[in-house]
Amino acid sequence: MKLKVNDQIPDVKIFHLVDGEPKEQNISEVLGSKKILLFGLPGAFTATCSKFHLPGYVKNAQQILDKGIDKIFCLAVNDPYVMNAWGEANSIGENINMLADPYLSFTKLIGAEVDRNSKGMGMRSSRYAMVIENLQVQNIQEEEETKNCRVSSAEGILGII
Repeated sequence: MKLKVNDQIPDVKIFHLVDGEPKEQNISEVLGSKKILLFGLPGAFTATCSKFHLPGYVKNAQQILDKGIDKIFCLAVNDPYVMNAWGEANSIGENINMLADPYLSFTKLIGAEVDRNSKGMGMRSSRYAMVIENLQVQNIQEEEETKNCRVSSAEGILGII
């Protein structure tokens, strides 16, 4: 990953649903200047993402917020409708915000793209989690393999924030 601690988040367009409609917006506007946790993963409804990564954040969201994180965001290389449906299927409630990076705009700029063409998935994101404050990276954890979910898991992040 090219993005490092103390780097500013690249200000590119991402998508999310607002009142049921896709909204394209600069990521800086969405994240704001608060202390946030952003976790990225290969894709909605995929095995490790659906069995461990997102469910771990759903289960531990309040503990993360209690440690001083203002908002939690999940980002994947999917469209905003898929991200919304996946969030609903996992009962994310108000604690986790789903973001879509369908064109890999953010993912490529931070150097997190991975080629999953051999698995029929196209280009995707690596699995990571980062703490960001005022759009500056305070901590970043990236898995060596996308099948792993340890350092970027909610439980892993709780140990360092």
